[in-house]
Amino acid sequence: MSSRITCEVRDESPVTVVRVSGALDLGTMRPVHHVLDRCLADQPDALVVDLGAVDVRDRLALSVFAAAARRAADWPAVPFVLCSAPPDALNWLAESTVGRVVPVRRDCAEATRTAGAAAAPRLRARLEPVAGACRRARELVADACGRWNLPELVGPASVVLSELVGNVVRHAGTPMQVTLTLRRSYLQVAVADGSSGAIRPSPGTDLRAEGGRGLLLVRELAQRWGSSPVGDGKVVWAMLPAT
Repeated sequence: MSSRITCEVRDESPVTVVRVSGALDLGTMRPVHHVLDRCLADQPDALVVDLGAVDVRDRLALSVFAAAARRAADWPAVPFVLCSAPPDALNWLAESTVGRVVPVRRDCAEATRTAGAAAAPRLRARLEPVAGACRRARELVADACGRWNLPELVGPASVVLSELVGNVVRHAGTPMQVTLTLRRSYLQVAVADGSSGAIRPSPGTDLRAEGGRGLLLVRELAQRWGSSPVGDGKVVWAMLPAT
């Protein structure tokens, strides 16, 4: 990280707080982005960024927080809040698209309350790349939908998550982190694995197969889906309407 800027990461469960100190400009925004990206890869329940010790040298550098907030919204689907911005930075945030994308609070205590209150319920599990992983994925869906009273999503979410898990078993061959998150009117399913290889459609079309149903079903059943690099691997997520 640039010696002109530092990021102190504190785990204040359920919220992770990042205190940024030093000069923020177009040259130092990259290391800040790297730290925020790493924090999101750990899937906190919420992320707060404390700007109390930041000297904003270039207002365009504030866009790093909008980019991180968009990433947080897609995956891992966590609240992202800024706080304690100096007066000049606060004005720039209010005038820019960043202020419309990212909530800004007066101090860290208020931001932590805001982020914690907005944290979504989620269910996590670690799966190995074995033949029974798809069956375990379907059990997790049934558990989550039972907890959150979403019986209509058991079928479609099971198909989507089975396909994502099946791709890891067949192509990545690494342990995986499965996360189900209830986001207002959506159920998000996500699978993070240890392979940087892009997710690949299965050539099989047998709907009776254990997994291997193809990304076509994911596209048809999900409102949105996507893939992002995470450390040495990637995460693939999909959102299903929960209405």
